[in-house]
Amino acid sequence: MGAHGHRREGPASRRELRVGLAVVLVVGIATLGAMIWMWPSGVPSTGEPPLPQVDGAIIELDREPCPEALPDEVNGCGSAVVRLTDGPDAGSSVQVALPNGTGAPEVEAGDDVVLVRSTTPDGESYSIVDHQRATGLWMVAAAFALALVTFGRWRGVTALAGLGVTFAVLVFFVVPAIVAGEPPLLVAIVGSAAIMLTVLYLTHGFGAATTVAVLGTLISLTLTGLLSAASVAALHLTGVTDDLSAAVGTTQQVNTQGLLLAGIVIGSLGVLDDVTVTQAVTVTELARANPLSRAGELYRAGSRVGRAHIASVVNTVVLAYAGSSLPLLILVVTAGDTLRDVVTDQVIAQEIVRSAVATLGLVAAVPVTTGLAALVAAGEKGSRSA
Repeated sequence: MGAHGHRREGPASRRELRVGLAVVLVVGIATLGAMIWMWPSGVPSTGEPPLPQVDGAIIELDREPCPEALPDEVNGCGSAVVRLTDGPDAGSSVQVALPNGTGAPEVEAGDDVVLVRSTTPDGESYSIVDHQRATGLWMVAAAFALALVTFGRWRGVTALAGLGVTFAVLVFFVVPAIVAGEPPLLVAIVGSAAIMLTVLYLTHGFGAATTVAVLGTLISLTLTGLLSAASVAALHLTGVTDDLSAAVGTTQQVNTQGLLLAGIVIGSLGVLDDVTVTQAVTVTELARANPLSRAGELYRAGSRVGRAHIASVVNTVVLAYAGSSLPLLILVVTAGDTLRDVVTDQVIAQEIVRSAVATLGLVAAVPVTTGLAALVAAGEKGSRSA
């Protein structure tokens, strides 16, 4: 009876898998066509060009007592002697004022710093604006890559390649296309689809489990996009919550509401593919561990794993969004408003929508991906037993 049942599941599952592959192929072609259609010819430049930056190293500091009106300066008053390491004056030393004010870098002798060069009636002038972090960042990146490859081996290498693809799509397509005037939500959906199709197959290989994960991610991402659009429209969120978002909308002429939707979709993708891949692989491994399991049994077992995963991931999503906007949250909460006013403020409401919509997408991803994976896994066993 058991073998007969599996034989009946096999052809249906193979047919569903073929349909899934056809859907993935259609989505891939549509994504490629949309990227070609919206590919920006260049990023328009707005405003004044930035001042040229050069690197340097602080040789010595000459601190002086500050006036009583400036008791809390970060570096105190005085000047620093900096040896320039690049730019037209590389190799020479210049004397610059110590940086002070909100956000000013705290400097000491021996620090590598970044300076801006400006032209004044008295000649070239330099100012310290930041620490030079290139060497430290390269060390952190090397440690990250080494740990990933050492533990993940070939999977670690493919994961690094997938990360490179994600970075390339965001930098060379998503951001320039939005700045060039394309609809931010449409750009985000196309860019997310390109990342999903490339990274999942690149990282996990061309297998049934990966195809199931792609389909589950695609369905859940579509639902996330629809829910985010409905929520943002219903709550009248503009996407302008701070000076940065206001400046992007004003100087770059970007639709900030669409930019908010794009951010929700792209932010959700990173967690969605984690959930869908986990569910697809879990069901596949359960089927291998117990070859007699039917699709229903695999679905129930996989769903138990999915519920535990969702319970932990939801907290991760909320904390990630809260952490990214913590300075704004501090300003809103310390304004002295009532709890109702704080919660309904656009800054808080926007983060609630981000978290809630992302969570709904994650919750939908578990049954969708688990169900598809259970049908495919049970069908593969049935075809082998036949």
